[in-house]
Amino acid sequence: MTDLLLATRNRGKAREIGAFLGTGGAGLRLLTLDDLGIAEDVEETGSTFAENARLKAGHYSRLSGLDTLGDDSGLEVRALGGRPGVLSARYAGEGAGDDARIARLLAEMAEAADRRARFVSAVCLARAGAELAAFIGTAEGEILRAGRGVNGFGYDPVFLYPPLGRTFAELSLEEKNRVSHRSRALAQVREFIRLGGLR
Repeated sequence: MTDLLLATRNRGKAREIGAFLGTGGAGLRLLTLDDLGIAEDVEETGSTFAENARLKAGHYSRLSGLDTLGDDSGLEVRALGGRPGVLSARYAGEGAGDDARIARLLAEMAEAADRRARFVSAVCLARAGAELAAFIGTAEGEILRAGRGVNGFGYDPVFLYPPLGRTFAELSLEEKNRVSHRSRALAQVREFIRLGGLR
């Protein structure tokens, strides 16, 4: 059994990653920062999702001594020039919740005819501060004018996934893990591990 630290305190994100990497015989024991009592934060100073994922994975792998998966993900909206982007989690200010972030997004898009958007997930695996591998996954969709659904987290209620005709918040965890940006990045992680990348 291989220990892998997930560099997050976001329970929704940890649940999604655990559900995905915990399947398929990966032979992993997944730990979170809270499991290890790590309270230290990393300043996400990167200008891209990939840079922030690398910062988190590198920092926490050095701090914990464990192989670490860092993830940075967010929403890019065409009509907003790619915003909120790397500021997705802080879009309504530090400490604001999902409802406040969604409210700001919808207010800024009130007059937007082009509702196209995409979720992006960048994942980095690191050992002792050094990058082992990095992967990107995306999911294309549209921003609704009001939220639908009670599952998921973040911007999921307003992100319509056209192939299924439902928002990410209307999908079960199993359904979301078949089509989401994070699942597409994690599928590459799982294959990397299957081929011995963490040995």
